Amino acid sequence: MIRLPVLIVLLVVQALCAGVFLFDLLSSLLGLRNAPISWQVREIMEIAAAVGLVIGFALGAVILFRAHRRNKHIESQLRAASGAFTELMEEKFTDWGLTAAERDVALFAIKGMSLSEIAALRSTSEGTVKAQSNAIYRKAGVSGRTQLLSLFIEDLMDEGLSLEVSGS
Repeated sequence: MIRLPVLIVLLVVQALCAGVFLFDLLSSLLGLRNAPISWQVREIMEIAAAVGLVIGFALGAVILFRAHRRNKHIESQLRAASGAFTELMEEKFTDWGLTAAERDVALFAIKGMSLSEIAALRSTSEGTVKAQSNAIYRKAGVSGRTQLLSLFIEDLMDEGLSLEVSGS
């Protein structure tokens, strides 16, 4: 892993090289300097700048590769969590004995849809959706949508914590 102080030193070296080149160019253009820089000093500056650019490119590539790898890892974890949530919902819905219609309503409710949105998606009345929602809450032993969602979140957190403890 590349340490922050090393990155700072490399950035400072690159900034100094860029500053010297800009100063040299501007002083030549504006006629601020009478004597040119010797070719040995110029070559040393160019070599240092080239080395700094190559190192900067390499570090940029390494950082980009690591960020890409970390992003893929996080996406994989998110897919696993999504699968675990879906599995948990199906398990709970079965335990509660929800009908197919109640499962649909519960899923849409957990996704945050309103009663009217659920009714429109299911081509039914809001009253039917409300009755199904009440049946879901009764079967789940909760008083509303927030408590229903919190059941799943608590179970996922407990499962995640037990995996961390057993994995340690």
